[in-house]
Amino acid sequence: MQQSPQIITKVYDFLLYLLPQVAKFPKSERYLLGERLENVSFDSLELLLEAVYSIQKLPLLQKTNIKLEQARHYVRLCKDLKLLDLHRYEVVSKKLDEIGVQLGGWIKQQKQKK
Repeated sequence: MQQSPQIITKVYDFLLYLLPQVAKFPKSERYLLGERLENVSFDSLELLLEAVYSIQKLPLLQKTNIKLEQARHYVRLCKDLKLLDLHRYEVVSKKLDEIGVQLGGWIKQQKQKK
């Protein structure tokens, strides 16, 4: 259970960085692409929080993994549409990768328990 608070902190920090970036998007993109990116990010945090207190963690962690993959694609789209400059894209991608590594470790741990 030691891993879970750390990954939750990482997702929280990711949101702290992401939300002001999305707020800078042009209005037309903020309410479609920006909102989708925010939603999958918030969904990830909520699923992880649920997993901490759940007996059946693996299904929640696997759903989080899908949300994380969606976020990666949305972020890449933001970069390609020039909504995120290269530096911000690199920062966001690095944060997502760190979350992914921790999530992968937690999933692996849960699979070994079965």
